[in-house]
Amino acid sequence: MTQQTAISRRRALAITAAAGGFGLTAMLQHARLSAQPAAALTPVTWRSVALGAKTSVTLYHPDHARARQLIGRVLDEIARLESVFSLYRGNSALAILNRDGVLAVPPLDLVRLLSEARVYSEATGGAFDITVQPLWDLYAHHFRNRATVATGPSRQEVSRALDRIDYRAVAVETGRIAFKKPGMAITLNGIAQGYITDRVADLLRAEGMDEVLIDIGEIRALGKHPAGRPWNVGISDPSNPEHTIETLQLADRALATSAGAGTSFEPTGWHHHLFDPRSGQSANLYASVSVIAPRATTADALSTAFTNMNEEALTVARTRFRDITGVLLRHDGTATTLA
Repeated sequence: MTQQTAISRRRALAITAAAGGFGLTAMLQHARLSAQPAAALTPVTWRSVALGAKTSVTLYHPDHARARQLIGRVLDEIARLESVFSLYRGNSALAILNRDGVLAVPPLDLVRLLSEARVYSEATGGAFDITVQPLWDLYAHHFRNRATVATGPSRQEVSRALDRIDYRAVAVETGRIAFKKPGMAITLNGIAQGYITDRVADLLRAEGMDEVLIDIGEIRALGKHPAGRPWNVGISDPSNPEHTIETLQLADRALATSAGAGTSFEPTGWHHHLFDPRSGQSANLYASVSVIAPRATTADALSTAFTNMNEEALTVARTRFRDITGVLLRHDGTATTLA
């Protein structure tokens, strides 16, 4: 990912993440300076892994001490939320819920996100469902020792997994979250990155940062580029991530892209991590789906849901949300804009 960013009197922050499977490339191009040349600024950068993805945070700021302080605040927030949402940490709130089927006194962020997830599930007729983790477990186990085999799990195995999938079977209250069916499990991989992106955006806006492009798996722009124009953000071709199929402009908007090509279980790519919770099969209607929305949480959830919906159903679902646009990339390379 190549970036050129500039600092205005209000300063600018670029937070970038290389998140495999989402096919996103943030491009900050043709910066014009209003206060100090970008060449005169030395970036402060942090690199690590968050929510299973390689992540980097780069801040251009004339005051390095302040830059490090802001990065520290961002990293603390990411770490705090990862301790709630991560599937990879055995002591996260989500991992405990999946293990025990119940979680007393859950973190408020988990209550908020599960409640919001239900809104997207209902609005998309169940095309978005955070309880699809049993399908992931089934397919991962099936292909673990069959890397060269394209045939997926049997109908009976898929049916048994589907019996444990139903967003309506998750009871969410301020003081308790519980599954209503045995063997259920939740994954927040289709919404948590957007939620974390929004929380980081809220934090930085509260710190007076108003020319910001954030990419932590999903992208959100606060305000415009320091040059006074929107931020230029490219959507990559899932089959060739180095190739940009379309460049979009963002200003006070968020962008999320979902593509099955990023995490395939077998060489053909037909079986991948984006599951239709109604059929139990991987979603293969489109090569990728990109959604632009006011918030990254919305863009993240809807880009996931729309992979499971034909264009007619997708058009109906979009009426439930204001100010949503997007891009559908078909397998033949043609694209349709959702206006």
